[in-house]
Amino acid sequence: MALTEDEKRERIARRIALELRDGYYVNLGIGMPTLVANYVPRGMEVILQSENGMLGVGPYPLESEVDPDLINAGKETVTELPGTSYFSSADSFAMIRGGHVDLTVLGALQVDEKGTLANWAIPGKMLKGMGGAMDLVAGAKRVFIAMEHATRENKPKILKKCTLPLTGVEVVDHIVTELALIDVTPQGLLLRELAPDATLEQVQSLTEPKLLLPPGGPKAMLA
Repeated sequence: MALTEDEKRERIARRIALELRDGYYVNLGIGMPTLVANYVPRGMEVILQSENGMLGVGPYPLESEVDPDLINAGKETVTELPGTSYFSSADSFAMIRGGHVDLTVLGALQVDEKGTLANWAIPGKMLKGMGGAMDLVAGAKRVFIAMEHATRENKPKILKKCTLPLTGVEVVDHIVTELALIDVTPQGLLLRELAPDATLEQVQSLTEPKLLLPPGGPKAMLA
């Protein structure tokens, strides 16, 4: 049975959350990446940073806890954790540009076989601004992409070469979709993990570049 949109998003967020480690400073992009915060392993301390000037972002609030002054970079209401600090956007981007973010999770429109990312503009569509993605891909120590494997028309989003306006060149480290976990390596795209309900043939048919396989083949995707 095909996964629903929510099930796809949950699977992707759960898998990326397994890459978090105690003490990490993490920036979660707008949209699907924000779901990763719901799956931080129990007992692990991860400090979430928001580009609009907040360090120590907590989970989404209950309706009774909503404070309109507490929002993330996507203008969603959030909560604060003990020790949360606030600062200007200039200080926030100094953290990002200074290499102090251990891991960032971003959505994508396209990623190519060298890890080049396009995620901020579609020609002909209204632009709301490029956001902080260009700084994050340049400054974060590891860049994860969280996205559905193909478009709604079943066209590949993982391409030999991006065709949309670029966010960063050769910046992506890992791609996580509902079908697979793919590492970007100097040799090409390595299919490290395969979802239990996906086949190698299916994933390759929805991926433009030829995927490399690890010795023994891809492992089952963790969740």
